[in-house]
Amino acid sequence: MRKIGLIGGMSFESTAVYYRLINEMVRERLGGFASADLLLHSVNFAEIVDMQKAGRWDLAAEHLARSARGLNAAGAECVLICTNTMHLVAPEVQAAVDVPLIHVIDETARALISKGLNRPLLLATRYTMEHGFYTERMKMLGIDVMVPDANDRTDIHNIIFNELCAGTVLETSRTLAIAMIEKAKAEGADSIILGCTEICLLLLDPSGLPLPGVDSTAIHATAAVDFALGPSMANQAAA
Repeated sequence: MRKIGLIGGMSFESTAVYYRLINEMVRERLGGFASADLLLHSVNFAEIVDMQKAGRWDLAAEHLARSARGLNAAGAECVLICTNTMHLVAPEVQAAVDVPLIHVIDETARALISKGLNRPLLLATRYTMEHGFYTERMKMLGIDVMVPDANDRTDIHNIIFNELCAGTVLETSRTLAIAMIEKAKAEGADSIILGCTEICLLLLDPSGLPLPGVDSTAIHATAAVDFALGPSMANQAAA
């Protein structure tokens, strides 16, 4: 089993989901008491949020690159940034290590393409929806991403930071998110990307949404397990 390196803590609520999903999938595939061989560096999210608010993505890149180098030096054979937003600095993080960075946008695009979907609504933080790095990379992969209007972007951003990152899940916020999806459906969206690692806490069942949903957290965790186990261990488990 290859060793997984996780850069987490952004927020720890969603990192806990990564940890649980990865270990559940390893146990399911290998059986018995199997669990993942992984390393986790959980950063202080308050420091990252301050950098985001100040627009100091250069400092955030340096911070996560240091984390990635530490994981690499400790034996991690791949690295994951356990948040969609901080993939804004993914190029700098990948450049800091000599192991693969498993990229959440690429993995999410593959999941959409496998389902024949190419016009998704992206629900995420303001940074992810507005900075262009997400929609531009998706476009390169053949996916035409929609984002909510300005008011809805503000609402979903506030739900993420003021509620979900604090472990609070409100039914009123779930209803608001569903209304955004309904609006996008009327405007031609064919699917929904849960494009923030906390959104899965709000919209627990992507299959129960008004549009087909893909959960970036689950997709990213699955990609990590696929890498860690590889074809040889998958064949061993099947036997």
